[in-house]
Amino acid sequence: MPVPTFPPFPDDVPTHPLLVVDYNLLKIRDQNEINRLWEAATSLGFWYLKNHGTDEEVNDLFDLGEETMELPLEEKMKYEQGDAGSSFGYKAAGANAVDASGLKDTIEFLNIAKDDALAYPKVARRAYPPNVNAKMSTVVQPFVRKSVDINTTLLGIFNDKLGLPEGTLPKLHSLEEHSGSEARVIKNPPGYPVERMAIGAHTDFGSLSFLHNRLGGLQVLPPGVDEWQYVKPLPGHAICNVGDALAVLSGGILHSNIHRVMPPPGAQNPLTRWSAVFFTRPGNSIVLRPLADQSDIIKDKLSQHPDPESLDTGATSLEWFTRRIKNQRMANRKGPETWLASRGTEQGRV
Repeated sequence: MPVPTFPPFPDDVPTHPLLVVDYNLLKIRDQNEINRLWEAATSLGFWYLKNHGTDEEVNDLFDLGEETMELPLEEKMKYEQGDAGSSFGYKAAGANAVDASGLKDTIEFLNIAKDDALAYPKVARRAYPPNVNAKMSTVVQPFVRKSVDINTTLLGIFNDKLGLPEGTLPKLHSLEEHSGSEARVIKNPPGYPVERMAIGAHTDFGSLSFLHNRLGGLQVLPPGVDEWQYVKPLPGHAICNVGDALAVLSGGILHSNIHRVMPPPGAQNPLTRWSAVFFTRPGNSIVLRPLADQSDIIKDKLSQHPDPESLDTGATSLEWFTRRIKNQRMANRKGPETWLASRGTEQGRV
């Protein structure tokens, strides 16, 4: 399906410029480009990635997402992710809270486990709608494979910059172990004012996020800044960011920054907002604590931290992920404390 055209992103809203990183240059280990990536990942923790080579796969995933969201709600709910803390499957609008008051989210999405995409036609984690299964090998799997390759390349660069033994970070994200890694396609319908949160302020659960937006709405709150700022979508550019797991493993060197999603601003507001993303997360058994025993760089950083013990979560990747997912669910809400129990490094621990 042809990529639709959209009204331009407005020029009268606060935006935050991101560094642009060229994936082609990263693949050949261009030192200037590696330094640019490192600067982005250790400051705001967000950057644009160009020449990533996944435009076709992303467009196909958008088409599959639209096809899936047009299914009757009754049919989609057969594949609902549930309230026990599993992320995989369908999530209806209003199933999650966006803040401590219990305000409901406005988005629906489908999460497809990396483990299911790569194991297909075998079922590794759960079942999906028949139309998704029909395109698992032609749409979902190609997107997942390319996303995994890109994020593994980034992990290898971060591994070297952190002074870790060769292959340490990629091994913690091995394809051989089940994990929370997943592809997601998100729909936020029109009709909401620009100040109505679609997804509440959060840091990402895992290590790296590989995001594709056609319309605005993503906002970041840069360190030391009090005003939320939009990240302008750029055609052909992915938006990448560091998540909690990588921030913890690096002893806080890599930065997991708080962000949220709002309806599109300006002339884009009346349109449905679609996003596609791949989340890379560590293997389920990996304990989230700084790798200070394997890197003098991380050890030195940790020695300067005012409360280094706070970076040792004591939780496995699976436990960290499950807690956060479970406590966002409205069905599990008891009060503001439920939302607070879903929080990650945005509480200031990293």
